[in-house]
Amino acid sequence: MKKTTELSLKSIYTLYAVVFFFVVMGYTGALWYFTAFDSVVIWISLGLAVTLLILGGALLWTMRAKLRGMIGKVDDIVERAINRQERMTGYEETSISALENKVHRYVDMSMTHEKNIEAEKSKIKALISDISHQTKTPLSNIILYSQLLGEVAGLDEESSQYVDRIKLQSEKLDWLIESLVKMSRLEAGIISIQTASLPVVGAITQAISQIYSAAERKGIEVRISCDANVKARHDAKWTSEALFNMLENAVKYSESGGRINITTHSSEMFTRIDITDTGMGIEENELNLIFRRFFRSKRVAEYEGVGIGLFLAREIVTAQGGYIKVTSKVGEGSVFSVFLPVL
Repeated sequence: MKKTTELSLKSIYTLYAVVFFFVVMGYTGALWYFTAFDSVVIWISLGLAVTLLILGGALLWTMRAKLRGMIGKVDDIVERAINRQERMTGYEETSISALENKVHRYVDMSMTHEKNIEAEKSKIKALISDISHQTKTPLSNIILYSQLLGEVAGLDEESSQYVDRIKLQSEKLDWLIESLVKMSRLEAGIISIQTASLPVVGAITQAISQIYSAAERKGIEVRISCDANVKARHDAKWTSEALFNMLENAVKYSESGGRINITTHSSEMFTRIDITDTGMGIEENELNLIFRRFFRSKRVAEYEGVGIGLFLAREIVTAQGGYIKVTSKVGEGSVFSVFLPVL
């Protein structure tokens, strides 16, 4: 910005000097013409023109030096304020001192605001940890007791069904709380995502391993076409979490006997991971809504879910410098394309 300002001022100085020169020389030439080139007038005019040019040049040079000094002083003031150094002008009753005071006040306010944000993050982190800890133990006990109840001999069919429902709903509640904790940590910036240039096949296979049993039960064929050398800058653990959320939806919303294809494509800037399914598809007016927190289409009301899987997937990919695109046709299926940076 400083260089841009200096270039702009240099242009103004040059324009001023050119205009001043032509005005002085025009006036001198007109004076000679109207006095019939009288030698005395010529010498007086030349002396006046030279004097005016010298005075104009001196004034221009002085103004330029003062302005450059002022810009340098302002730059030093800002630098001192940022580095929390002693004030340069003290508390003088000058315009530059007033400016320095305002800069210091602004920097103090910004740093105080930043400290408050960090304090709030610490509080949120502690609260999330407490919630996670306080709910995990009771839920684990409920799940354990339901398993023990299910092993008790002599239970009638109705009682066994109740035990199975308790176990199933407890597992769902455990998953929901874990997802909400992850979501809160991502939004608060508490989770640290460590990216590195790694092959993406590891994250893909990890995600597939988590949905393979469910896909097998529905007779859904899962295919992967990925060169082992295709890399992207990503966190393998969190990327597999994002891919799992999309693959889980692909299995859930596909009919029995469907197909899921995972392919990769590498370019100069991004590595693309395509997840193609033969599910029910997404309506066009919902394509911009599916990544919203807790959004669920009316068409999937009969399916289990709370609408945070795709939200988490987008947050994870965005935190790594990537993005997600979706194309879909109702009744034919969807393609979720995950773009991860190469560098």
